[in-house]
Amino acid sequence: MPVEKADLAVIGGGIVGLATSLQLLRRRPQLRLVVLEREPEVAMHQSGHNSGVVHAGLYYKPGSLKARLCRAGKAELEAYCAEHDIPLRRIGKVVVALDEGEVPRLHDLFERGTVNGVQGLEEIGPERIKEIEPHAAGIRGLWSPETAIVDFKAVALAYAREVRGLGGTIETGRAVTAMEQRDSEVVLSTTQGPLVASHVVACAGLQADRVAAMTADPAPERIIPFRGDYYTLLPEARDLVRGLIYPVPDPRFPFLGVHFTRRIDGEVWAGPNAVLAFAMEGYRRRDISVRDLAGVLAYRGFIRLALRYWRTGLAEFWRDLSKRAFVGELRRYLPELRADQVTFGPSGVRAQGLDPDGTLVDDFRLGGSDRVLHVRNAPSPAATASLAIGGEVADRAAERFGFS
Repeated sequence: MPVEKADLAVIGGGIVGLATSLQLLRRRPQLRLVVLEREPEVAMHQSGHNSGVVHAGLYYKPGSLKARLCRAGKAELEAYCAEHDIPLRRIGKVVVALDEGEVPRLHDLFERGTVNGVQGLEEIGPERIKEIEPHAAGIRGLWSPETAIVDFKAVALAYAREVRGLGGTIETGRAVTAMEQRDSEVVLSTTQGPLVASHVVACAGLQADRVAAMTADPAPERIIPFRGDYYTLLPEARDLVRGLIYPVPDPRFPFLGVHFTRRIDGEVWAGPNAVLAFAMEGYRRRDISVRDLAGVLAYRGFIRLALRYWRTGLAEFWRDLSKRAFVGELRRYLPELRADQVTFGPSGVRAQGLDPDGTLVDDFRLGGSDRVLHVRNAPSPAATASLAIGGEVADRAAERFGFS
């Protein structure tokens, strides 16, 4: 049997892997490109388990990859959705400060968003908050009218269709189990036989560190799976939320805290919390992988993180177990909400990079060796920034691999 060959293998059929494949094929239509996805369908993990918010770029450190690629990616995404008739709505976000202690952080967020080029930002008082979100609490707020919502699974499927239309191949149910780098090629062992590729781009999400460990460029960080559970508002309570209601973020954490999200299908989600998942793809409390959990608990970076923030971690776990505690947190921002107006909803798992010193990786992180490029850390706003991340990887592939 002849050995299967490709110019480029992309590992991972999530929204970032598909966007990267699309950008590479747009630049080199003759490229023999194959996407290898271990699941039976594309976009089954972070790409299909998210709130659907198209971020404007408020939160990210100026000059970081997140700040630059979120801004560029949002513009590209909006144009793409318009071109492909994918519903996208700018419904706006209000970030609310509940007490005077949060007001300085709210102002810092305004300054950061302004530096990042976010359009239309407005610091507002309680009267304006009530105009935008009549049922929300808050003594001061930040209004971001450019924040939008979309179905990112639909976006990812559109990327996949275009990748195939440009001649790329997407092979689902094909996991990469090992890689051997040779002088002029990379041999990938997969669950459907070997594949020889001239170059590889890995966009493996929750498996990013494990894929990196197969190569000459192992990742210094580890991917830690954080599960986020949502409640959904029952239909009679949905009018309590017009758009997006967010808390002032804690700068120590990459998580935004519980918030309210009106989705493109009209549902309203409330949450998420952020707790350690007991499996890399552990969407339910009972999903446990001894291998995954043991690997996390033995990692010195996680031990340091847990020792530093154990109180916060315990509070998150308690809210995960107690609906009363979860709803109590939600009612701080939406006082009229009752426990009987919410029901347990979907969950997602965030692939969060964690360095050995216990520091959560706060930016997108890319890396690579002579023949392999890695997208090592790409949590939110990666879906918003997907086309821009793909363009960045394509630029690096042009430089490193000699692609034009």
